Amino acid sequence: MATPEARYFVIQTQSNRETKAALHLERQGFKVYLPRYLKRRSHARKIDYVPAPLFPGYLFVAIDMVTQRWHAIKSTVGVLRLLTDGDEPAVVPALVVDAMRQREDDKGFIKFDRRPAFDPGDKVKILTGAFADSLGFFDGLADHDRIAILLNLFGRKVRVKLDADMVVAA
Repeated sequence: MATPEARYFVIQTQSNRETKAALHLERQGFKVYLPRYLKRRSHARKIDYVPAPLFPGYLFVAIDMVTQRWHAIKSTVGVLRLLTDGDEPAVVPALVVDAMRQREDDKGFIKFDRRPAFDPGDKVKILTGAFADSLGFFDGLADHDRIAILLNLFGRKVRVKLDADMVVAA
């Protein structure tokens, strides 16, 4: 009788210990998937991109429930618990992991669609910055990470470029 193929399950990790937990699980022979993306970070007027987990505090582990000693996961360094459905580990559909892997770039980072969720002319609200709580109209893409908004300032329409994450639909 053939053994079933390994399936993916979700591990909850200790805070900021996803990489450490993944390393220790791999040392035990488990196949681990820790989806990461390049997070935009701005500090002191400098913007850079740093690797960050797509799901902070969680990772995926492939387990063959028949041949692997999966109970050892509970005592692995960096692991809080294996998410369960009752007494059994909760299975993650293979399509979920496959879909994430298909979105990875050549360096293994998840790529996001850079398209804004707005159409030209849509009313938007600015969340932060000098124009916080102002209403304007989406005018289009300004460059790689920024969008253009038309604001009514001093009786004139002024085109302002903002980070895409600073704006929501109004």
